[in-house]
Amino acid sequence: MFRTPLSIFRILAIAEVFSWTLLIAALIVRAVGGPAVAVTIGGGIHGFVFLSYGATAILVALNNRWSLGTSVLAVGSAVIPYATLPVERWLHRTGRLDGAWRLEETSDPRDRRPIDRLLRWFLRHAGILVALIAVAVVALYVILLLVGPPGGR
Repeated sequence: MFRTPLSIFRILAIAEVFSWTLLIAALIVRAVGGPAVAVTIGGGIHGFVFLSYGATAILVALNNRWSLGTSVLAVGSAVIPYATLPVERWLHRTGRLDGAWRLEETSDPRDRRPIDRLLRWFLRHAGILVALIAVAVVALYVILLLVGPPGGR
């Protein structure tokens, strides 16, 4: 399913669009007198997908060697409702999502950098990588829940 950076990035970009829709719908429900728990549920789902998309964008940025500007644009697009989809389209159209996971060292001198060696190791041990990303996303999610929603209660 996630055999290429494009496939995982596209799925999370689309999931982020759906989670924005859920959050906005929940806000509308609350605004017209519906239960406030709708925002708690919609916001919670959106928050988790938001963090997952951000982690995925960072992973793909490292694998595909995006510039800092491109990386910030990809991660930052999750802050603006529905922006992940046009950003994904642009990244795909410009070839920034092309290629496979970089599992092996090449003659490129950048492949000898510590971050690239570590990335290759984790990509070859995908179970460990997925587990670490999941733990990081869940831990950050829990911390943010404890801090409270944006704008206070």
